[in-house]
Amino acid sequence: MEAKQGLLYEHEECIRRENKIAYFSMEICVDSKIPTYSGGLGVLAGDTIRSSADLGVPLIGITLLYKKGYLRQKLDEQGLQHELPEEWNPQEELVQLPARIQVEIEKRKVVVQSWIYMVKGVDGSNVPVYFLDTDLPENSEFDRSLSYYLYGGDDRYRLAQEIVLGIGGVRMLKELGYQDILRYHMNEGHASLLALELLNNSNNTQNHQWDIEQVKKRCVFTTHTPVPAGMDQFSYQLAEQVLGDIIPYDLLKSLAGEEKLNMTQLALNLSHYINGVAKKHSIVSQEMFPGHHIGSITNGIHSPTWIGQYFAELYDRYIPGWKSDPFSLRYALNIPDDEVWNAHQKGKEELIDYINRLTNYEFNKDVLTIGFARRATAYKRADLIFYDLNRLIDIASIKGQIQLVFAGKAHPKDTPGKELIQRIIDASRNLSLKKSIKIVYLENYNMDLGKILTCGVDLWLNTPRKPQEASGTSGMKAAHNGIPSFSILDGWWVEGCIEGITGWSIGSAANLESIEEEEADSLYQKLETEIMPAYYDKRSLWINIMRHCIAINASFFNTHRMVLQYVSNAYLYSK
Repeated sequence: MEAKQGLLYEHEECIRRENKIAYFSMEICVDSKIPTYSGGLGVLAGDTIRSSADLGVPLIGITLLYKKGYLRQKLDEQGLQHELPEEWNPQEELVQLPARIQVEIEKRKVVVQSWIYMVKGVDGSNVPVYFLDTDLPENSEFDRSLSYYLYGGDDRYRLAQEIVLGIGGVRMLKELGYQDILRYHMNEGHASLLALELLNNSNNTQNHQWDIEQVKKRCVFTTHTPVPAGMDQFSYQLAEQVLGDIIPYDLLKSLAGEEKLNMTQLALNLSHYINGVAKKHSIVSQEMFPGHHIGSITNGIHSPTWIGQYFAELYDRYIPGWKSDPFSLRYALNIPDDEVWNAHQKGKEELIDYINRLTNYEFNKDVLTIGFARRATAYKRADLIFYDLNRLIDIASIKGQIQLVFAGKAHPKDTPGKELIQRIIDASRNLSLKKSIKIVYLENYNMDLGKILTCGVDLWLNTPRKPQEASGTSGMKAAHNGIPSFSILDGWWVEGCIEGITGWSIGSAANLESIEEEEADSLYQKLETEIMPAYYDKRSLWINIMRHCIAINASFFNTHRMVLQYVSNAYLYSK
């Protein structure tokens, strides 16, 4: 009870702050025990909030409550993914608030309540995160279910959830007492209905003028997808049924597209600042949306969250103050070789022990261990390393053993993603008698497993099909733990790769789109002639690369730098 009273007092303090920024995201990962995220978007949102708390930025997080989570992944012996609900009890992790608001879905009044989680910064600042919840007895069974699954159901279910997030989120903040919000930040297009709520509130009923410019001044939009297929789009027939007539449809179509309600297009037309999440991604987005100026703020990660215990202890000794000033990680160049290596080996031993407890693969801490953990979907090409399996076997037989660790969930409706997992597990079975290569696929990839992997492998592999990688952050987490990346030149790696210094590139920067045969050849060639000789025969060189990963990449690709860029480029807009 005392802890709850303290949280509610902190909540009131947040309401009284000035120049508040409302940060809306379909998924936010604030804690590994709260499974309201599926992957990169939610983890990025959580890291953004953690850095905002550290920096004292008056942010407010808004998301939905998913009582059955995204999915709990179970893999059978054939590698077939089975999805189970990841149920949890909000009362154990969050505090329920008394405020209630209503939204209209299919002409029904739907009651929404909220729960609060307080993210605490290193110096005592707080960022509240509100989880919107429709699972109330006064709502219909369908409306209650909107608080069950992240990215579940059909278009009707998804649009209804986005009404709760965007329209309901604006109304809930007002009901909670937030009256003077400076900016509304839409983290991807799922939240763009908030702009319609602001527009509706701006309508002068006497002369029927819609103050679009005033709404634009208040809105910021971050796009995370470089392909049109990744954008939420709904037929206007469905929109009329589910959304109703929040604004006239001739106005809505002028803002969101004539043929479909395009959430990305809506956010683009009602935001004063728009950005992609890497320099390359901004260029690709600018080509997709030539009528808008697309800025660039490259993603980062929250350094204290993702740095493992042993490197954190090392940084505490050699770089005091790094938690509040991650830019100071550039001084990692001064850390002695043996201490860098020992810190890494301790993290690696924990990963190897974890694998060996779960499986009978008998992984070895002295073998080059390569990690790949992403959402299991076709364009991420987790199986590119198996393009020529015989060549990979020859390399491992001559240059040294290889251990490959994979993880990642496929969306329940992503059949190619599920087949990708099966191909990797098939490769593992096919190589089971080979001593030179071991492969394991770890099930139920989440925040905790992600940290074990990015602290414990020796090399981080990333092979997306160009130009479909918006940014990616897993390699940034690895870099914070001194682990070099071996990646396609797309997303953040275009900025982070200094060949042979922070890691290695796969394929040619000159190719704007992937040529799979050339990229596979590049992967094998560099693995054989550069990476494996460095790891097995030139330890001082390898450790020097590890240090540069930290000093160059970790010191820049963090959410402290990223949040400060949002403050200066987007939140302090004054035109």
